[in-house]
Amino acid sequence: MNRHGSRPHVPTMTRILRVAAVAAALLLPATTWAAQQQAPAAPAAPAAQPEISAGEIQRLYDAYALVQAQEALQLSDDQYVKFVTRLKALQETRRRHQQARNQILLDLRRLTNPQAPPPDEPAVRDRLAALRAEDERSAQDLRKASDAVDEILDIRQQARFRLFEERMEQRKLELLMRARQNARTPARRGKVE
Repeated sequence: MNRHGSRPHVPTMTRILRVAAVAAALLLPATTWAAQQQAPAAPAAPAAQPEISAGEIQRLYDAYALVQAQEALQLSDDQYVKFVTRLKALQETRRRHQQARNQILLDLRRLTNPQAPPPDEPAVRDRLAALRAEDERSAQDLRKASDAVDEILDIRQQARFRLFEERMEQRKLELLMRARQNARTPARRGKVE
């Protein structure tokens, strides 16, 4: 503590290690890709870029959010230890429910495909009921996980957390859009040349 009673902003060793770990995780795909580009390839085969799944991007971004949260929310080291566990639980709850919801929607898409025979109405009703139940379960589980995060934050940090999550979601969407544009650009270049 300094003479004004506030903690000086000195990075702790654990924070430095967390930042290094996330940076390594984010840079690893680029490093792997660069190594593949330098490796000798067959003359006729173009160098392929490694594909990264949406799930991998989400996990990397979740890890990045954990590191950024301490500073954005001005969490003490004690708060941060609890926050990490609870934010991971919130992220996992979101991911689990989104996967379940996506599976139900896939079933509905298959059952109601216009090119397929007439839909099996009881099966469609069953999937619609499952979707409704999943949405209700998701809302309850997300509320509990969010409340658990709020328990360790003061009111100002709770508000900052909502703003932080919104900002992180916007950044993630921007990165995904940029990645899609970059994926299309080489195909266009190949057609022009």
